[in-house]
Amino acid sequence: MTEETAPATEDAPEEDVTTRRLEEEGEIAADYLEELLDIADVDGDIDIDVDHGRAAVEIVAEAGSERGLRRLVGNDGEVLDALQELTRLAVQTKTGERSRLMLDIAGFRAGRKAELAEVARAAIAEVRASGQPVSLEAMNPFERKVVHDVVAEAGLVSDSDGVEPSRHVVIHPA
Repeated sequence: MTEETAPATEDAPEEDVTTRRLEEEGEIAADYLEELLDIADVDGDIDIDVDHGRAAVEIVAEAGSERGLRRLVGNDGEVLDALQELTRLAVQTKTGERSRLMLDIAGFRAGRKAELAEVARAAIAEVRASGQPVSLEAMNPFERKVVHDVVAEAGLVSDSDGVEPSRHVVIHPA
């Protein structure tokens, strides 16, 4: 081993530790959610991943269980948001550390992310055409993050304004 390769191998174990910690968060969350599904008598499979430095857990529908999972999403995802917070607390209780875990149920967040990206792109086009800031509708933190990411990728600037539950994204010209 040469001295030049030593720093790279030192970085790799740290990355492995982070990935293992996030995978552990996912496993703890999966166990918690399995119990919840059993109590609610809802069928679903649980997929665990690490995405953008976060544990990502998704409950996917088994054949015929789509309706039960939709109840766990709720109107506009409010039940999903509450379950995500409860799951994060369950992980925190086991690990002693705050979790930033993301929970999706039946693809709701994935679908919402695609919708929000389209809303953001339309607003970006409006900002570029008018040269004026554009304010979007009130959004939860997950939704605002999606919009901020799309805006940054387009080379514009955005910020969040207002107070919950009316907090919203404002997109500004570059």
